[in-house]
Amino acid sequence: MLAMAKKAILESGDWLPARDIATLTGLTSEDPSARPSRWKREGRIFAIRHNGYDYFPIYALSKDSGFRPLPAVAEVLKVFAGQKDGWGLAYWYASVNSFLAGNRPQTLLITDSDRVVAAAADEVAGIVHG
Repeated sequence: MLAMAKKAILESGDWLPARDIATLTGLTSEDPSARPSRWKREGRIFAIRHNGYDYFPIYALSKDSGFRPLPAVAEVLKVFAGQKDGWGLAYWYASVNSFLAGNRPQTLLITDSDRVVAAAADEVAGIVHG
């Protein structure tokens, strides 16, 4: 089941290697992975590792700001800190979410980022009885 989920993520078309992200941003350099890797270290974006390479989610970038990371992504990363790795985040963003009325977080990231952050917080809180 995990292998099928990984395959679905990889084949979704939502992931690009660092060199393609660098091309989109117009920030090409001798090391095209430098900028996306720095964003990752800074907690502004995440990546999945496949065959020795990092792949970054295109849905986490704002076309309107020159393909820079959306601020909500950093907020979600803070919420899930220490709980989800890159693959766990990829699955979460790609899965339908009852808190988001059956929408996938990646679908609402640009249009309703506050709800996506709230959905992450809700997942971390778990079931609360009172």
